[in-house]
Amino acid sequence: MWDYGALAGKLPAGDYCLVGDTAPVSTADACIAFALGSWRFTRYRGDVKSQPRLVWPAKCDRGAVERTVNGICLARDLITTPSNDMGPAELAAAARQLARRHRARFSVIAGNELLRRNYPVIHAVGRASTRAPRLVDIVWGRPSAPKVTLVGKGVCFDSGGLDLKPASGMLMMKKDMGGAATVLAAAAMVMAARLNVRLRVLIPAVENSVSGNAFRPLDVIKSRKGVTVEIGNTDAEGRLILCDALAEAAREEPALIIDVATLTGAARVALGPDVPALFSNDDELADSLLKAAKEREDPLWRLPLWRGYRRFLDSKVADINNAGQSPFGGAITAALFLQTFVPDSVPWAHIDTMAWNQTSQPGRPEGGEAMGARAIYGMLAAKYPPRR
Repeated sequence: MWDYGALAGKLPAGDYCLVGDTAPVSTADACIAFALGSWRFTRYRGDVKSQPRLVWPAKCDRGAVERTVNGICLARDLITTPSNDMGPAELAAAARQLARRHRARFSVIAGNELLRRNYPVIHAVGRASTRAPRLVDIVWGRPSAPKVTLVGKGVCFDSGGLDLKPASGMLMMKKDMGGAATVLAAAAMVMAARLNVRLRVLIPAVENSVSGNAFRPLDVIKSRKGVTVEIGNTDAEGRLILCDALAEAAREEPALIIDVATLTGAARVALGPDVPALFSNDDELADSLLKAAKEREDPLWRLPLWRGYRRFLDSKVADINNAGQSPFGGAITAALFLQTFVPDSVPWAHIDTMAWNQTSQPGRPEGGEAMGARAIYGMLAAKYPPRR
């Protein structure tokens, strides 16, 4: 399908139409690829150039095209926006706007209210910033429908905290909320298609900053689940904010939970920038995600939840340490940390993503990318089609 995405970057401005059969690619997929290839981030530019436009083909699932393109482009815009204009409040506002568009219930817990409502780890990570941490909560669909919960890491900028990143490591940290943007993209598609689910989206949104009240290495924090966490490294903050959100997600015992996060460099070392790592405690869920990923050309690759590496997270003073004591298997140990907060009885998948196209490829221009969003939606659409 991405050959059609390449056309969007090569053709001069003007109106174009598809002539003849697009097989083996569906007409809708050809339109999706063309539209995604046309995306440009122009918010801060005054020299916006006209893009080629594709005339709607006569036989095309227009709804499928629009919900996919709108969802992916929403995520791309959010991820590519610089952190001075995309902090926790702005990310929450984007989620609120999406919820209103689909008449979903929206709520947010911010600042010290996180402590009162028992989200201590989210608060600890975000408290050093002048931009208050928060937990975004969207609920949509019939209460009696199967419960599906998506959780997205929303670190709007990651300095590393007191374990400060070097400048080179900090440069691209505006994209550290890519997991949150990806689940919003998937949620947008689910709601637009009116899948037969009771959808919940949880986004812990923080800035991991440095100040006199920043959380410290070797602090011990009692999480929402009651598990005590020793801080081995303040720069392993994504898994920290996710642990409180996952504990809340699991409280309802949904049919499945999927979290998406720009979590580890180790996943990028293993699989490169284009292929997110997939971990799951449920083979059926993992297989269905991999099937949808292949069908929609939105790649995922499964890595093992190797329980033997759980020893790398051992702490002498707490239930668990947030940073592995070994330089090896970092993506696996991060996933094992998250698994601690999800009961084995709840099917759960974790996607460790780059959320960024480092270079332009057909249909995937350089910039933020909702890697895995179409795979998540495809799996849910196959499992929970709209009610007739």
